[in-house]
Amino acid sequence: MKLWGGRFTKATDKLVEEYTASIQFDQQLWKEDITGSLAHVAMLGKCGIIGEDEAATIAEGLKKVAKIIEAGKAEFTISNEDVHMNVEKMLLDEVGPVGGKLHTGRSRNDQVATDMHLYLRARVVELVALIAQVQEALLEQAKANVDTILPGYTHLQRAQPILFAHHLMAYYSMFQRDAERLMDSFKRINVLPLGAGALAGTTFPIDREYVAELLKFDAVYTNSLDAVSDRDFIIEFLSGSSLLMAHLSRLCEEMILWMSNEFNFVELDDAFCTGSSIMPQKKNPDVAELVRGKTGRVYGNLMGMLTVLKGLPLAYNKDMQEDKEGMFDTVTTLHGALSLFAPMIRTMKVKKENMRQAVAEDFSNATDLADYLVGKGMPFRQAHEVVGKSVLYCIDAGKYLLDMKLDEYKQFSELFEDDIYAALDPKQVVNARNVLGGTAKNQVEIQLNAASIDLQRTHQWVEDHEKKIDVHLL
Repeated sequence: MKLWGGRFTKATDKLVEEYTASIQFDQQLWKEDITGSLAHVAMLGKCGIIGEDEAATIAEGLKKVAKIIEAGKAEFTISNEDVHMNVEKMLLDEVGPVGGKLHTGRSRNDQVATDMHLYLRARVVELVALIAQVQEALLEQAKANVDTILPGYTHLQRAQPILFAHHLMAYYSMFQRDAERLMDSFKRINVLPLGAGALAGTTFPIDREYVAELLKFDAVYTNSLDAVSDRDFIIEFLSGSSLLMAHLSRLCEEMILWMSNEFNFVELDDAFCTGSSIMPQKKNPDVAELVRGKTGRVYGNLMGMLTVLKGLPLAYNKDMQEDKEGMFDTVTTLHGALSLFAPMIRTMKVKKENMRQAVAEDFSNATDLADYLVGKGMPFRQAHEVVGKSVLYCIDAGKYLLDMKLDEYKQFSELFEDDIYAALDPKQVVNARNVLGGTAKNQVEIQLNAASIDLQRTHQWVEDHEKKIDVHLL
């Protein structure tokens, strides 16, 4: 007999039981479920809704169940449908009928929502800490390459010389926004739905603020319908996760390109690459490729959740059971990618000479040639045309701008003087961009110093919020 089976005259069809059960994936919420139940039963006892001795018996029973599950001795069954009913069945086996009083004043609807809030707030703190590790690895590489120059690209065509440190710090900035989005989402995750009941609240004189205090929630939902039907906090997490994966994927794509013979700018450590079963010379950047590939599944989880909610009336509907697998999968995907990314970046070998040689064998200093003429008084549009003709001349002659003699320059404009060579030197080209956010060395060093301060703040946030959610009820 199901725990809810009093109204039914027939057993659930076996196929229906298998199709509707969620225990296969939601059993990982067992600790959150028991933690929420311990707070709930403490409140029931405090408010006199059940006897204090009954509350104590139930609490001890829940702790015994937790030990059984932690020891791997629990049997989760499809016949008990989900983690909540499985835990309640185990509790009844431990303490007898009094365990049935645990569900007084609550529903599975507000119970499952509470479990997910507890779960996701902890995962967000963990993921922010992992993002910081990736940022630290980028910062280390940037500091080691503050004098390394490589071609910057637009349209995947060489555009202008930049510092490699500047390029890496662009990704640092992306990840900083990702971390800030997750940190900001915490305040919307850390809201308690328990006490909303199935949809309308409860007739029992419960104390929701006391439960929030025990579970270290900052607030409670002020509308019971919203409390049980809200999945915005999951969508917000999946949205932020999708952006994070997009940034990881873009960096992966660049590392894959940079490691190819065509670029040959970096080499990833052997520990993060694999070989070929048939081609013995191959060294494949498989970790970077997999992160790039797994980005799609995170996007899919976001679109799946948005689609589930788009036509749901209030309040709870069984469709919402689909909220968990995508959330769990996204957490697992992000955790794996971020854990690997930091050491992969930290151990990446930068081929500085190859980067320098690439800058010497392109026309990425052409803009500076135009700027030189503008500095001599020529209108920019005219300078643009002069430089275009100079580049075409070099292409036909098989040379680069720094290879041209002064008399060759003068055939395009009398404004060219001997100082043109200093202006076109890659180091000068980079350092000439001495504006806020530019690639000049002193501007990049400003970025590096600011990043160190950012990371200190992030680490402090993680430390503070680890304490904030450290609930000692089990």
